[in-house]
Amino acid sequence: MVGVNPVARLRSSSRTPFLQVVKTAVAVVAAVLLCRLLIQGPFPTFAAIAALLVVQPSINQSFVKGLERSAGVVLGVVLATGFHLLLGDSVWVVLLVVVLAILIAWALRLTPTSATQVSISGMLVLTAGVVTPNYSADRILETVIGAVVALVVNALIIPPVLLEPAHLAVARLARDTAVAFERVAIGLTEGWDRDRWQDALVRARALRQQHAKTEASLTAARESLTMNPRSGRHRTVLDRDVVITEHLRVLVTRVTGMTRAIRDNTAPDLRADPVVGGIATEVARIGADVRALSARVESTRLDPSFATGFGSGSGSGADAGAPAAATFDEPALTAPMRIVRPNSRHWVLIGALLEDIRRVREELLGEDD
Repeated sequence: MVGVNPVARLRSSSRTPFLQVVKTAVAVVAAVLLCRLLIQGPFPTFAAIAALLVVQPSINQSFVKGLERSAGVVLGVVLATGFHLLLGDSVWVVLLVVVLAILIAWALRLTPTSATQVSISGMLVLTAGVVTPNYSADRILETVIGAVVALVVNALIIPPVLLEPAHLAVARLARDTAVAFERVAIGLTEGWDRDRWQDALVRARALRQQHAKTEASLTAARESLTMNPRSGRHRTVLDRDVVITEHLRVLVTRVTGMTRAIRDNTAPDLRADPVVGGIATEVARIGADVRALSARVESTRLDPSFATGFGSGSGSGADAGAPAAATFDEPALTAPMRIVRPNSRHWVLIGALLEDIRRVREELLGEDD
């Protein structure tokens, strides 16, 4: 087994955006200077720590971190002040406060940020010097100032919008789903053997993980728009991308099932069946429709006035603010195939593929059962 360099674990696979680094530095400096103006006393350590922790990739995350940090500080400072007034500030009192802070945080089911902050705040208060009610109040005020300054800085200095990575992820998922359908059409036309169908199945199954990553990107995008002053003009695109991704989830499931059914039931004479040729044509048309969807999503970029989705073309008169419709204006799919006389050898596979095509058709065209 190859050993893992423990030092390598100290480094992240990607850098924090430089803009966030700048905003963190600005927040720390602003919080410290503001506290020096408002509060007389030692260096405002609590304000600096709050500013460091509260600047997050999104405004909503900053707000949550600010609440968690402030709640932990208040609880820790009150706990430390009470024990100091009762028992003094010896070493065993500090240890007692730390242990009690850990137990209280566990009992209250605090978040990791708040739980850690209770212990740290209590320990800092008891080891910083003379503890008085005024001293404790100042430390709480420092924390609130640091958190508020960090939140304001994060909101005013180009608040992050993570819509573009999610938008492109949706376009890539649509494109790769189209490729999977086209692969099935090519395999049926060329008469692939079981090994090639196995390779196609592996690639089709990989779409599930890709879909999960796309959903995670959409979640991050929605998070970045929460409490963001720039969210209004981006939310329409995000809502449409979410609708499209839900449709793609069904298509990914269908193309994976089709690929597996063919892998399990393929035979040398399958290609010669005329019905299979018609199925290949329909699957190729599905691929063309999904590929067209991918192109439309990608070409939309971040302009919410462009009607994306499974239809809603510029000439459809659709409401630009409505979710994407589940229809194409001019789909390549034809009417459902009808087989009068099923193949006696491959009728199970043909029936399964026809049912998958029917369900995909309903998803693309928005038809009812």
